[in-house]
Amino acid sequence: MKVIGIGETILDVIFQNNQPQRAVPGGSTFNCMVSLGRCGIPALFISELGKDKVGEWIQSFMEENNLSTEYVDFFEDGQSPVSMAFLDENRNADYAFYKDFPEKRLNISFPEINENDLLIFGSYFAVNPVLRDKVRELLHCAQAQKAIIYYDINFRKAHAGERLQLMPSFIENFQYATVIRCSDEDLAVLFPEQSIAEIYKQYFLPDNKNLIVTQGEKEILLKTPGFEKTYPVEAIIPVSTIGAGDNFNAGFACGLMKNRISLEALAALPENQWDQLIDWAKLFAREVCLSLDNYVKTSIILKHKLY
Repeated sequence: MKVIGIGETILDVIFQNNQPQRAVPGGSTFNCMVSLGRCGIPALFISELGKDKVGEWIQSFMEENNLSTEYVDFFEDGQSPVSMAFLDENRNADYAFYKDFPEKRLNISFPEINENDLLIFGSYFAVNPVLRDKVRELLHCAQAQKAIIYYDINFRKAHAGERLQLMPSFIENFQYATVIRCSDEDLAVLFPEQSIAEIYKQYFLPDNKNLIVTQGEKEILLKTPGFEKTYPVEAIIPVSTIGAGDNFNAGFACGLMKNRISLEALAALPENQWDQLIDWAKLFAREVCLSLDNYVKTSIILKHKLY
């Protein structure tokens, strides 16, 4: 069993009080995959970077963290993307992005996918019309090979104006996915004026999907075809919330892999095993909020014996 991720790779420059604090490699699925690589889980990442100093730095960083770079498209016509992340008083980030991609994107072959492998995808990358055909190709292959497909919606207000145009791609992603994870903010942007219960009943329950909704400091909602449950969130004083959702995904994935939960088992997973997976996810999210890193620290992985 291995984990395959697909998504954007970007250099995050983090600001506090309008002063740069540090620069770290980032990207939603990227952050998740780095944490998994640090846990010693076989992890392959599909992405794209420029052949420049930023790209070289991130490539080295991936290799240092046991994350394969074999399926990264290193392009010459353009530059590696950079984001400016401005932390507010609550340590939440407001982003400004700077991108220069070539006309032809993801000009690479995909890795082999086997039964019960885990595919992680999400964010705007997963519905971007420019990349949609490539993403769909990978999803179709993963579904055909009976892999577990984990989808993080991660749809923000900056793209709210594209909601209706992109809705067919969202619906298609829901149909491919085994587990869908999102925040309550994602749902508010994507399905305005609908409650979480209404959204689940309309878009997820008919296809027997599993939905996890995180709500910041408030409780986590789990909705499965068999039962529903809420989980409390421990109160902390965060250093940064960048990467919190990404590492929630990493913790969930780590729990799946460490317990060798198959696609067949996941379809009828008992409540106590869901509890364990959510506990893993909460641990990873909590730890990343207590630092300026976008991923779980190696020291934490050793402390909790996550390797």
